[in-house]
Amino acid sequence: MNFLVNLYFNRNWTRQDMMSSAPITQHAYTSLKTVYVTLLLAILATTFGSYLHLIWETGGMLSVIKCGSSLLLLYRTPQQRVLSRLLYLMDVAICFGASVGLFTKYFFEIDQSTVIRFLQGAAIVFGCFWCAAKVHRERSYIYITSLFSTCILILLRFDVSQWTLKAYVLLALFMGYLVLYSQEILYNARFGDINFANCAFTIFFCLPAIVVHAVRLCLGANMH
Repeated sequence: MNFLVNLYFNRNWTRQDMMSSAPITQHAYTSLKTVYVTLLLAILATTFGSYLHLIWETGGMLSVIKCGSSLLLLYRTPQQRVLSRLLYLMDVAICFGASVGLFTKYFFEIDQSTVIRFLQGAAIVFGCFWCAAKVHRERSYIYITSLFSTCILILLRFDVSQWTLKAYVLLALFMGYLVLYSQEILYNARFGDINFANCAFTIFFCLPAIVVHAVRLCLGANMH
């Protein structure tokens, strides 16, 4: 038992492991695809919540409270109830998408459509990673294909301006973080089942800080 604990906390994977062309084991491969598709569903739910706030102004104190209560239920639900945890995660994502516009509008006076555009970029990121994982089983091909296809699709989807270029840099940094966390998922899969809801939640809630920073960049560009 002590040997397994020491092995778990000895994170000795290197850059060569990330760029390895050896096929991923079936268990780790399935876990990685499950995390990616959960992230894609979560960001789509967030974008849907933002659209609801844009069209009907559904965001408010009720959506903030609902987001917090669903978050508590997510953490209190046993890991064996996979479907319940997934539904709570989607509920949190929708309520977060409906609520984030309140903060960006109040603190930065940024239009909700700007937030939606950035969330669409994040959805492209997760979608490309999931599609690459469906096609390739070698981690190096997954990462390289995802990075290149994401950059191409974002440039084709959005107009190029000063603040969007800065937002693209933030998304690129987020993709780098996603690659590193993917390596952690593959490493942890050696020790048993992966809690994909917790993994997706950890990655997904790094987005608020990135969204806020992107909005600040947009505000600075508008003021300039």
